[in-house]
Amino acid sequence: MFFQFTVGFTDVVVAGRIHPHLQGALGIITQCQFLLLVLGVALINGGLAAVSQAAGAGLHRRADRYVGLLFKGGIVFSLLTVTGGYVFAGHLLRFLHVPEEIFDLTLGLWKLLLPVLPAGYLSFLAAAVFRAHKNVRVPLMSVIMVCIVNAAGDAGLGLGMFGMPRLGAVGIVLATILSMFCGALFSLFAMVRAGLAGRRSFASIRWEKRALPYVLKVALPAGGSQFLWQLGYMVLFMITGTLPGDSVTAVDGLTAGMRVEGLLFMPALAFGLTASILIGHCLGAGNPEEARRVGLRIAGAGALVMSLAALCLYPFLPYVTAFVAPDPAVRAVAADYIVFNLLGTPFSVTSVIMSGIFSGAGATLYSMAAFSAGTWLVRLPLAWYMGHVVWQNAAGVFSAMLVSQVVQSAVCLYCFFRREWSGFASTAGRFGRFAGTDKGKTS
Repeated sequence: MFFQFTVGFTDVVVAGRIHPHLQGALGIITQCQFLLLVLGVALINGGLAAVSQAAGAGLHRRADRYVGLLFKGGIVFSLLTVTGGYVFAGHLLRFLHVPEEIFDLTLGLWKLLLPVLPAGYLSFLAAAVFRAHKNVRVPLMSVIMVCIVNAAGDAGLGLGMFGMPRLGAVGIVLATILSMFCGALFSLFAMVRAGLAGRRSFASIRWEKRALPYVLKVALPAGGSQFLWQLGYMVLFMITGTLPGDSVTAVDGLTAGMRVEGLLFMPALAFGLTASILIGHCLGAGNPEEARRVGLRIAGAGALVMSLAALCLYPFLPYVTAFVAPDPAVRAVAADYIVFNLLGTPFSVTSVIMSGIFSGAGATLYSMAAFSAGTWLVRLPLAWYMGHVVWQNAAGVFSAMLVSQVVQSAVCLYCFFRREWSGFASTAGRFGRFAGTDKGKTS
């Protein structure tokens, strides 16, 4: 997670040294990428739950077949997303009310970055499959490679270091494309070598018809949650980009602040991924009580550790924002964003870890309910009201984010303690008995 964060962080830091507006353009492009990847990420989440539960139950053949199913879905998904991204690029940016000062820059960079989407999906899929088998070393090596290649490319092609030509924004794009394709090829090679992507991974159509409903049962709510969440961030960019005053600076500051926030919540995401894997294995082994205990321990430890980290970061906030955003006006907006998110640390971390717990159990419906309520019923209406009517600046938008974090964490905790989320596991109930064998066990 640290190296994954560093990839995006390096892009923003280098972009800020080329031109402040480039930071805002990259922030919008990042949200567009996430929106197009949302279905693929949802499919991966559904597969991750199924693979980890099958592995926990000792059904290794079933786990391998789920991997093949995800590969097939990924091929179709990649073709659709790249095509749709090219066709609707201008319409999407117009919908987001991207400021005219950075519209052409954003559109050009977006089209250049579209070929990265299939490579990004493959890397996400490979990392999820290895994590589901409790192997975190291969994803670590892959993202280290991506980080090194991207950082060298950003510094060399973006800023003209190491004797390379200074290409500016195009250099950052080229570095991203090269690094992502390197990571995807490494991940594919590692999966083939580990036996996770071979002939045994591709089952019959009959088996896939029986297995697909559970993947979709997990993936569709996860996709809905991710889609609404990322679309909510895009609308948040739109609200920020139409604020009274210097809206471009507000967008630039929002982008820079989100990168610093990513550093703080990187361990929270790692806690969430860990929870997803361990919960899946516990439920696959038929031990829901242990799954509940593991979930509580991870959530408690994550919230405590990250709250202490937020306190430690606060005194160094001026230095951090100065490093990320050299422009003073952008730096001030980024500082406001980070302060509000530091205050919301216990709530946002709890939400992230609870989402990982529900994902590992296959109960993504609860994550969708929590994040949708927090984003669309609280965050966006309140952001418009506080940003455009009450405070009339970016700080009003950021204050609404704090309130929404409190709401979504409360919904997550309610679902954890009051709903039977463990019953969503694939090895629980009727689904666990579909056809196939693996050393005498249903697979």
